[in-house]
Amino acid sequence: MRYALIVDDEVLIRRKVSEILQLYGFEHFLEAENGQQAVELAVQHQPLLVVMDVTMPVMDGLTAAEKISSSAPAPLVLLTGNADRQTIETACRSGVLSYVVKPFSAEQLCAAVDLAVHQFMALSDLRERVRKLEDTLETRKQVEKAKGLLMLQGLSEAEAYRKLQKLAMSKRKTLREIAEAVLLMAD
Repeated sequence: MRYALIVDDEVLIRRKVSEILQLYGFEHFLEAENGQQAVELAVQHQPLLVVMDVTMPVMDGLTAAEKISSSAPAPLVLLTGNADRQTIETACRSGVLSYVVKPFSAEQLCAAVDLAVHQFMALSDLRERVRKLEDTLETRKQVEKAKGLLMLQGLSEAEAYRKLQKLAMSKRKTLREIAEAVLLMAD
């Protein structure tokens, strides 16, 4: 289901945002009136979008945004009457991807949502690519270490690598798993 989490201590603002997001294509809405509720709902339901006010009771929107970004990542749009530099800088550090100043129109909110979703997808793609590159680098390190151990036993570099490859194929394991096993046996 396409959940959007709307967080504002004013019921009328939450209603306005949900009406706009319905036109945008969201079907189901979660609502919270403070940052603490927002964090709990985000962790529990993993919404596709979070639209949140800055100034709220219990926990402010910036603190909630930071917690949501770390535990239940989603595109975050901030609603606020504060357009000061400090708030914007804090919002950026908190994982907010777009910003709308109250009072806002449907067009402004939709533009902010488009921007947040686009930025979130780009960041998610980059994070995944970094994760894959880190995994590839770690695999390479393990394979190089295992080759080094095999070379100490008199094999050439090519022979050591081919031996690791053959073991991986015969055992139906990844090259990294075989390299790690070779390293464990050497310890």
